[in-house]
Amino acid sequence: MNIYSLLSEETVLPQLKVQDKDELLNKLIDSLSEEMNREQLESVREAVFERENIMSTGVGKGLAIPHGKAKGIEDSYASFAILSEPVDYESIDDKPVQLVFLLAGPESKNSIHIKLLSRISRLMNSSSFRNQLMDCDTSEEILHTFRQEEERYFEN
Repeated sequence: MNIYSLLSEETVLPQLKVQDKDELLNKLIDSLSEEMNREQLESVREAVFERENIMSTGVGKGLAIPHGKAKGIEDSYASFAILSEPVDYESIDDKPVQLVFLLAGPESKNSIHIKLLSRISRLMNSSSFRNQLMDCDTSEEILHTFRQEEERYFEN
């Protein structure tokens, strides 16, 4: 259950430019279009926006972890963005976000979804790791950084 294995060059968006939270969420969800059909994509969109309406997933420190459990998907999917400019996200610390990790999972696999969210949170809690990500310019660099950090953090 590796986080980096959920990401790909298509689902990692470096230097993403967005105007607001809704545009950000839509672009992250749309990046999953190679991995699922339109109906599944819309189910993910509905789940993520529904979760966001309950309470913002802006966890502070410039980070948001939007997520949702969607009907019609059997696996977990993820996308990640580094924003070129921070955007207001109604975060718990009232600060804008610049790093955003989206996770979508099947409704039927609640425990896996929670484990993945926990793993993402632990990984992203490291300020040195967040700084390393901010120094990345390409999808390849971001994927490499995730893999290195996850292997270092969880394999020891």
